[in-house]
This record gives sequence, structure tokens and C-alpha cells, in this order.
Amino acid sequence: MMSMRFTARARRGTAALAVVAALAGGAAGCGGGGDDGKRPDHPASAARTTGSDPGTQEGRSDQPLAELRGSDGLGLQITSAQRDSGGFVTVNGTLKNDGSQSVVIPSALSGNETEIIKNGRSLGGATLVDPKGKKRYYVLRDTDGRPLTTTGFSTLRAGDTLAVFMQFPAPPVNEVEFQLPTFSSATLHISG
Repeated sequence: MMSMRFTARARRGTAALAVVAALAGGAAGCGGGGDDGKRPDHPASAARTTGSDPGTQEGRSDQPLAELRGSDGLGLQITSAQRDSGGFVTVNGTLKNDGSQSVVIPSALSGNETEIIKNGRSLGGATLVDPKGKKRYYVLRDTDGRPLTTTGFSTLRAGDTLAVFMQFPAPPVNEVEFQLPTFSSATLHISG
């Protein structure tokens, strides 16, 4: 009997691992291409830069799709919103502290869903809104409830930037409204 339970658990674990690997592979395949492997392998490993260097990756436009203002001098530049054939949209951007002091990233950015909050700070509160279909699309989660977005950050020093990403189910339209708690909203055009 114990062997059957172990086998069932192992099968569930293997299935969960396969789903996570497929989603992670899809996330790595999104974006402008030609990034020479400089893209973080894991959402929590997003790179930080200092100063005024925009950190623009190859294949991305110098002009952001949108610039959103948040509290305490925080800003978010959306650099791409790419539809993938796998049925999701990846939004990439840069979170920046334009203020003169270090800022603790507001916990509100994680949203208010218990499943996401228990996994630490993230951008899990982000949504895409389809104004025509009147539907809201939330950040995707893996099989353990972790949001498919940048995680593991808490403070940004003055002038620092943090490369961020968020993945959503793909809406049937190309024009959506991007919303993130404590930030202004913006209209995005989804490419791909």
C-alpha cells in the first residue's frame, strides 16, 4: 500500500514538474529574441542596474510602450507586450526608483490573493483588462501557486532599476489596459 502511495505522489510530482518546465520554457522563449542568454532564468533572478543606464536588451525598442508612475518615486516602463502561440502574453519592463531615497516596494504590488501573497513579494497584483470583452486577466501561476512574474525583491535604492516580467493568459484583443496596484494604468498594444 505504501508503494502505491509513493508511486501516485511521484507521478503527481512528475506531472507538476513537467507543467512548470513547459511554462518556464515558454517564458524563456518570449521577448525580443537575440538577447544572448542575458534574460533571467528564474523570475526571482532579475538583474539590477544602477545609474541612468536603461539596460535596453537587443531586439527591444528604445521607446517604452508605456510609462506608469507609482508611489514614492517609483516608475514602471513597459518595454514589450508579446503574445505567444502557447496562449499567453508576456509583459516586460523596468521598475525604477526615481526618488532620492531607498524605497520599500509596496506589498500591494503582490495583490491580495492568499495563494500569491504566501509566495513573497511579486508583481502578482498586475492585471490586463480587455475593455471590449469586459474581462480582467490575472497573472498566471504555476502548479504550486507561485505567480509567473518577477519575485523576491523588497527595496530599490535611489536610481536603481529592476528588470521585471509578468505572464498572463492571452486576451482575444490586441489593445488592453495594464493595471498594477499603486501605479497609474496604461493602454498597451500586444504584438505577435
